[in-house]
Amino acid sequence: MSRAVEESNRAMLRARDAMDRAYAEPLDIPALARIAHVSEAHFIRTFRATFGETPHRYLQRRRVERAMYLLVESGRDVTDICFAVGFGSLGTFSRTFRQIVGESPTDYRKRKLPVDVPSCFTKAWTRPSSFG
Repeated sequence: MSRAVEESNRAMLRARDAMDRAYAEPLDIPALARIAHVSEAHFIRTFRATFGETPHRYLQRRRVERAMYLLVESGRDVTDICFAVGFGSLGTFSRTFRQIVGESPTDYRKRKLPVDVPSCFTKAWTRPSSFG
């Protein structure tokens, strides 16, 4: 791997780590591009080439992952969870959740029960994939 590719990958990882830390905040491509030290358009293209999905789709998937956890582990309303994970509207949250998970948030909550297994196994088994 060339030094330029390695530096590019590290820059994308820094930006992705920032997204992971602040997933509930609004997506700010200019700020993420500054973290990666590249232009906005180059950031979007390089992020997609590096991780296989756009920054927006990655953030949506992270938010849905967190919502999946909250739906099972908390008694909070779906609307509260929607806003807690960073979605701006319940409709967008429900549509995105269904696209990624394959069922509505309410149906997911009804079907899932908390299970006492190590969280690393649970995350691996239930992590939504953008690859189908």
